[in-house]
Amino acid sequence: MTQHDQQVTDASPVPERRPIRQLLAASVGNAVEWYDWYAYTFLATYIAGQVFPKSADNSLVPLLSTFAVFAVGFFMRPVGGLLMGAVADRRGRRAALTVTILLMGGSSLLVGLTPTYASVGVLAPVVLVAARLLQGLSVGGEFAASTTFLVESAGPGRRGLFSSFQYVSTSAGQLAASGIAALLVATLSEGQMDGWGWRLPFLLGAVLSLVGFWIRQGAYETHRAPAEQAERPRLFDALRHHPRQSLLICGITAGGTIAYYTWTSYLPTYAELNTDISKSQALLAGTLSLAFFALLQPVGGLLSDRLGRRPPLLFFGVGFAVLSVPLLKSLNGSFGSLLLVSCAGMVLLTGFTSISAAVNAEVFPARVRAAGIGFPYSLTVALFGGTAPYVGTLFKEIGRPGLFPWYVAVVCLASSVVYLRLPETAHKKLER
Repeated sequence: MTQHDQQVTDASPVPERRPIRQLLAASVGNAVEWYDWYAYTFLATYIAGQVFPKSADNSLVPLLSTFAVFAVGFFMRPVGGLLMGAVADRRGRRAALTVTILLMGGSSLLVGLTPTYASVGVLAPVVLVAARLLQGLSVGGEFAASTTFLVESAGPGRRGLFSSFQYVSTSAGQLAASGIAALLVATLSEGQMDGWGWRLPFLLGAVLSLVGFWIRQGAYETHRAPAEQAERPRLFDALRHHPRQSLLICGITAGGTIAYYTWTSYLPTYAELNTDISKSQALLAGTLSLAFFALLQPVGGLLSDRLGRRPPLLFFGVGFAVLSVPLLKSLNGSFGSLLLVSCAGMVLLTGFTSISAAVNAEVFPARVRAAGIGFPYSLTVALFGGTAPYVGTLFKEIGRPGLFPWYVAVVCLASSVVYLRLPETAHKKLER
């Protein structure tokens, strides 16, 4: 019997034998994936000036183009969730996780080497779009595979806790991206950042992806994939046989993803566009609030293992529906107000992020779990999360920036209705 066969055969006992090793394999690779993904957001203003043509009439046009490419990357995520989710269901979770980390490393390298518009013209944004499409494919597949891998690695009564490490590692990657961006902005001149400084985080991301690949080689499989080709799930089996569960994932995710991307990615840029806060102060506030957010995740996961999934989800959804508008309108251009608004949002957001992996995994049977989660989740993120920076900037462009907080509040209210009717799954046995 080969080592791989033994890993597949021994899928069920893995949580009790190697929980720390499993957490490390998922978390380190996931952190690298999301570091690469978020570096783009934090450096958007520099990318805009180098890769897109400048407009004499409106300085926001290149930034809008950059956020449009950000959204384009999100629309590859459902494809990645479907394809890599199918790989995870048919070949095992570890196989899919290996592919996604290599894809992310290649796409990060491509972003770092993207030529400027001044040197190659329209080819520059074409290369950037291609890189973001690859990143979207990778991140969509990463969530599908790592979500199932983490929750299936959990011992009895610990699925919420293990689930929380999805966003602990995501936040670590985002924190690294934000911290490195803040450090570069603080130490390099504006000319150096425009010229070559913005490329450094992406080149570093390509190297870190190789580290994540090496660590994941030591992971143990959590899913006993069918041995016979005929028994393996087909690409659209989850959608065909579980349409209600697919729609449920969309409803669960809509509010969470728009709040998440608004508070963890777009808020520094939103503050810059709508107040007179400096770019360096905005990035620093974002970095500090992300560190706070990462520390909250295990607390939220543990609480959900005791209280159930519905209470924290309602805490998040109703909280954002009520407080999104007053929080965002309270920004006054000071560092303190931005940090306070950021941290308040992070507390509310933890009700969703700390347990979303567990909730999603508990909805689908093991046979189609990865693909079943990956496609509807990634599609919803593309529609609401990926477009949040663009919508926020567009409202500013048309002179109605005050509409954006209401947009966030309405979507969170809609998800709250779903949470209220959601069956409680915290204490049910998970099929493996």
